[in-house]
Amino acid sequence: MRGAPAQQLTFFGVEASPYQLKMQALADGAGVAWRRLPAQGSRWQNTALYAQLGLARTRGKITRVPALVSGMDEYPSVPFYRFDGEDIRYDSSGLGRDLALRGAGHLVPEDPVLAFVCRLLDEAFDEFGLYMVHHHRWVNSAHTNKMGDKTAAEMSRLLPPGFARRLARELPQRQVRRCPYLFSVAPSDYDCGMPLALTPPSREGFPSTHTLLDQSWRDYLAAMESLLAVQPYLLGDQFSLADASAYGQLAMNLGDGRAEELMREIAPRTHVWLQKISMGEHGHSGGESALSEALGPLLDVVGATFIPLMAQNAVAYDREVAGGRLNSMRAPLTAVRHSTTVNCGVSRFAPW
Repeated sequence: MRGAPAQQLTFFGVEASPYQLKMQALADGAGVAWRRLPAQGSRWQNTALYAQLGLARTRGKITRVPALVSGMDEYPSVPFYRFDGEDIRYDSSGLGRDLALRGAGHLVPEDPVLAFVCRLLDEAFDEFGLYMVHHHRWVNSAHTNKMGDKTAAEMSRLLPPGFARRLARELPQRQVRRCPYLFSVAPSDYDCGMPLALTPPSREGFPSTHTLLDQSWRDYLAAMESLLAVQPYLLGDQFSLADASAYGQLAMNLGDGRAEELMREIAPRTHVWLQKISMGEHGHSGGESALSEALGPLLDVVGATFIPLMAQNAVAYDREVAGGRLNSMRAPLTAVRHSTTVNCGVSRFAPW
């Protein structure tokens, strides 16, 4: 809970979410005070807000800034936010734009070229970054991460008595089952020394992606290391939406045991950078935003991963719609996640 008291944000989300971490970094960067429910709320406050969320979702009253075409977005799920009891809103990138409209213009640069690069990096970390950090939490840190217990503890002020213990047991199982949905596909007969319910699954018809995600994570960290050796933030001297997105994803692994150990070994500068943002030190950033040569390696790895993946995603989406297997107004990501393989002949994603 940090920032000036003039305009307080209330979040509804959990620390285990990279998008929740991103939103907290945005609020700190804008100097806006915040609190996070359910962890920082009473049982009554949590129950009241949860009921309001349910009613707002039923009535379709949860909004996003800027609004998206109906049906072309995954309907809002945590984390949510609201300003001083205003309408409930969702989406972490939307919060960045919302804060910019409320006076924190530095979060999204006005210069159109800088704004494009800022949004590109934001989308790349939000999308491809999620695949990497989820993989490192539930695959590479399978023996060390405690996110099931931590999330259950946060939710204990909302759940009925006894349900937190059940959540602590079932959440890791759910997250491991979701690994293929987030592109982490194990080799056939994969054995990590964990119970079957916590063993990342393989998927018939899909190649193993564990090596790909392991290397990509290292490539992104290497790019961050070279950039942060030259400048304090991705776009220069000023913290932006792009930094918040990078932080949200990479900081997700700070509490994951083995993943954090690896990060400290191979990217010590980035590890310190993440810790400083977690303590709100970026709230004092200032200066100019600019494109520099130091950004080159990070843009290169984005171009080798995120951009070809999105291109192939678009091909898969169009194919599924043309074949009558997908309604044209459903979220495009659904197509590539559930369709057969695509071969666009680009970069390291060519086999897909």
